[in-house]
Amino acid sequence: MPSRYLSFRCSVPWLILLLQILFLTHSFLGFPGVGDVYSPSNFYPEFQDVNHMVIFGFGFFLMVLRRYGFSSTGFNFLLIVLGVQCSVLVEDLSVFLRIQQSEVGMKSLAKAVVSMTAVVISTGAVLGKANPVQLIMMTLVEIIIFYVSRCINRTFLQVPEQLSLMHVHLFGAYFGLAVTSRFPEPAPGLDKNRSSPKSDLFSMLGTVFVWVFWPSFNSLLADSKKEAVLNTYLALAVSAVAAFMLSALTSKDGKFRMTHIHSAVLAGGVTVSYTAPSIQHPWIAMILGLLGSVITILGSHCLQRCFNPALKLQDTSGVHFTFGLPAVLGAVAAVVLCVVQNGIDRQWNNLSSLGYLVFVDLGAFCQTISSALITGLITGLILNTKLLKAVHVSKYFDDQFYWEFPHLSVGF
Repeated sequence: MPSRYLSFRCSVPWLILLLQILFLTHSFLGFPGVGDVYSPSNFYPEFQDVNHMVIFGFGFFLMVLRRYGFSSTGFNFLLIVLGVQCSVLVEDLSVFLRIQQSEVGMKSLAKAVVSMTAVVISTGAVLGKANPVQLIMMTLVEIIIFYVSRCINRTFLQVPEQLSLMHVHLFGAYFGLAVTSRFPEPAPGLDKNRSSPKSDLFSMLGTVFVWVFWPSFNSLLADSKKEAVLNTYLALAVSAVAAFMLSALTSKDGKFRMTHIHSAVLAGGVTVSYTAPSIQHPWIAMILGLLGSVITILGSHCLQRCFNPALKLQDTSGVHFTFGLPAVLGAVAAVVLCVVQNGIDRQWNNLSSLGYLVFVDLGAFCQTISSALITGLITGLILNTKLLKAVHVSKYFDDQFYWEFPHLSVGF
């Protein structure tokens, strides 16, 4: 055991230091042609909302394991502060290479925080199984691959910037699932991957914070901010109500289940993320919120009992049915609404133009999920090499392998 702790002490701090030197060098030297980072911007209120949501909300949201609370919040914070700097570096590099136009500093920083949501979601899938070195490497790879995926959608499929960034839920969920599929299964009889009333309470606190700030997340880069905020809030409200209703209906004794509420109340925000700025009637957003909650709760039953055991998939915090399935539903809904809206506006006269729009939406969806799955599988294989000091299955879901507990060392 001491040699194991020593190996982490000799790798994690130096890896963090190396990355921070790289980010400091980039900040000091910069890239020619990159805009002024201190340019005036009105993004701060929305940026602060999203920052609270990602750091505080998701930090507590991931506290679903009874013996992994320190790591859930601590590692989440570490990954975010490293990943945001990495995302800004990648954005500036793309400006230098003329892949995209230069943007003001606050907007670039806001996009970096939104991009980190993909990493946070993926972390939920491998929660308790990956060590800090593996998590940091996964963060760097995922940030770069997600940016490449966004560039493909923007450049070749002409997907708007806001819509390409909203693929973050889809990419994060399926990248995380692909990565976790390459990790060994937990030891039989291991009960550390269960929740407790205390961990459920903290996780629900994080869920509430994520719920509150989600309208700012969906409207951050939208042109129609008021419509995006209104539609997102209505979808979230309906999904929350439906979560309580469906939880009572699907449980054996008619009681509410915290796991249902924890997952399904956010489904509305994920489902309307693609269409929130363009929905013209509130009832459409409300229906999408209802369908998102339904697919989340039904998916939690089907996936955990059939799909996950068959594929030997250990999705620790249920990111597949919390973010993946609602994101798929939202992508399908975006295609349907695009067909209906453009068909009505053009009276179904220009079918070739309408077919092109459908092709673009479906192409962006397929490209995103394919990139996530393929690169996630490769990343999972790399993370489980001996070089990255993979954790033994007996040490899964345990804070004491990484954190100091002074009250447990008294008398030794």
